[in-house]
Amino acid sequence: MAGFKHLVVVKFKEDVVVEEILKGMEKLVSEVDAVKSFEWGQDIEGQEMLRQGFTHAFLMTFDKKEDYTAFVSHPSHIEFSATFSTAIDKIVLLDFPSVLAKAPA
Repeated sequence: MAGFKHLVVVKFKEDVVVEEILKGMEKLVSEVDAVKSFEWGQDIEGQEMLRQGFTHAFLMTFDKKEDYTAFVSHPSHIEFSATFSTAIDKIVLLDFPSVLAKAPA
């Protein structure tokens, strides 16, 4: 097992300034020690039919599920979630124990 993952895939509303949301998310993960790593990306290759309008993916890694639970209840997460949720048109969220099939080189 390689920790616990929190994956969020979103389509932002048309009028959202995505850069502001990204700055807020980076600030959030820097304030919560339970977050071991944070990655994000914007789709640049996906065919519209396959990505179904989703444009951004966010991935957080935690050592264990309990750390994720602590993150979700952290005051900074609660505050940021209110802003984040108003910016979203569509969302997919997956929380899962990770199985490492191939280690980074």
